[in-house]
Amino acid sequence: MQAHTRKHPIDKMDMVRFLGPPDKIKEVRRFAVSLGLSDMEDTVDYRDAFPEFVGKEPQIAIKAYRKREGLTQDQLAKLSGIPRRHISDMENGRRPVGKENARKLAKALNADYRMFL
Repeated sequence: MQAHTRKHPIDKMDMVRFLGPPDKIKEVRRFAVSLGLSDMEDTVDYRDAFPEFVGKEPQIAIKAYRKREGLTQDQLAKLSGIPRRHISDMENGRRPVGKENARKLAKALNADYRMFL
């Protein structure tokens, strides 16, 4: 039986798009900003901000979700049934994750398995 892992609250984010005359869109944008919402044009894609992480998304995701749940590699190994050494190799990019392991990790880390592929 798997041990219960703590879950952190995640703020739900949504995106809104509008279609209409440019002057009305500007008015809606100003109103949204006055409510404290962020304009997506002000954001930067992580690939532009951190180019060194491009292509390493699965290994970063494993470590990030493991840390979020407050687990060591050994604890994750016990929860997922994947040897600790394999988890270390996946986090360091020396071993591909694979669909079966991604599903095991997702179950243990309360995540979507596609985050690890």
